[in-house]
Amino acid sequence: MQDDSLLQQTLTLTHGASLPNRIAKSAMSERLGDADGRPSPELVRLYERWGAGGTGLLITGNVMVDRSALGETGNVIIEDARDLDALSAWAAGAKKNGARVWMQINHPGRQSPRNLSPQPVAPSAIGVRGTGGMFATPRALEASEIEAIVQRFATTARVAEQAGFDGVQIHGAHGYLVSQFLSPLSNQRDDAWGGDAERRRRFLIEIVRAIRSAVNISVGLKLNSADFQRGGFDEAESMAVLEALDGEGLDLIEISGGTYESAKMFEETNPTHESSKRREAFFLDYVEKARARISTPLLLTGGFRTRAGMVEALEGGAVDVVGMARPIAVDPELPARLLSGESSAAQPVKIATGIKKLDAVIQGAWYQAQIDRVGRGLEPKPKLSRFIAFIKYFMPRQVSRLEAVPAAAAPLRAAPGLRP
Repeated sequence: MQDDSLLQQTLTLTHGASLPNRIAKSAMSERLGDADGRPSPELVRLYERWGAGGTGLLITGNVMVDRSALGETGNVIIEDARDLDALSAWAAGAKKNGARVWMQINHPGRQSPRNLSPQPVAPSAIGVRGTGGMFATPRALEASEIEAIVQRFATTARVAEQAGFDGVQIHGAHGYLVSQFLSPLSNQRDDAWGGDAERRRRFLIEIVRAIRSAVNISVGLKLNSADFQRGGFDEAESMAVLEALDGEGLDLIEISGGTYESAKMFEETNPTHESSKRREAFFLDYVEKARARISTPLLLTGGFRTRAGMVEALEGGAVDVVGMARPIAVDPELPARLLSGESSAAQPVKIATGIKKLDAVIQGAWYQAQIDRVGRGLEPKPKLSRFIAFIKYFMPRQVSRLEAVPAAAAPLRAAPGLRP
């Protein structure tokens, strides 16, 4: 018989901070920053709602450390403390009901759309394959520029601490810049920042050290179990990164996987068989191997839809925190109901068409529409047409008439990408 109290247990992290329960809201790209990269009132309202929903830890969508390198339109950007008041309002809203809030901080590297970065930067001048020309071929970074980016991460973390965030999470997964440095496919340097596995992980280790020396709040990492590309960052190298980081003072490591070129982390799951419910998480096998090698607490995200699946993952001892993202976008109070036992699973959402590349766009647009609604003070709409959500990205004025929302509340955004 399962011990359902496991979800409700507090967790003490490496440096003494605690989480009030074992459910985390993992990062989704909200794209609710204003035109200058500040948190908007809609973003504050969104996190007030999510913070009241019962989750112990809220991890924000990716905040960019460099104004010239954006992952998407609507990203929040932090280069200095100029927007401290707005950032403080964001943190306070998220924490108002007792949740902890961490800011995910990121540099997209070559995964910055060409309409935002005509010439992005990366470890090597190697473009992103299979994305229909969405990204321009990057320029290889100079060593001095790499060192400057390391310090940008530390600066952003310091401002997050000043604003009242409880922690930061370094985005080292999903093909963004840290992930690009780790992969032998995208990092083909032969200097102090590449050439073998040890030098490829130097960029990440230097970022961890710079942030850890700059702040007293929690520091986490999102890391790929693998990139799922032949010749790329694989499980063996990922395990080696974990071992190298185990003594570097991280409080929590979140495991994910995939890149824009091989997006394993965004598959929809609606488990029906009992065996699927018990092991519904995408990367659970990897985490079980990792637990034998490191002592740092582990957060597992990707695929969790049922209370039974979450409890089983915690019971095994490999997982310390379970993460959800999209289910909370459409049902903000789901964590509280899972904790109380009122709900046993997330409500199933079936919006896939079966066309893989199209589904990545449609699903991203549909969940983004739910985030937009909550940010505007509306309820999520589980029966929202996927067609309406898709069109909203490209013709928001027409769709806003259908929702009776002023067009100005739904600014035109770039085509939806993958979530953080």
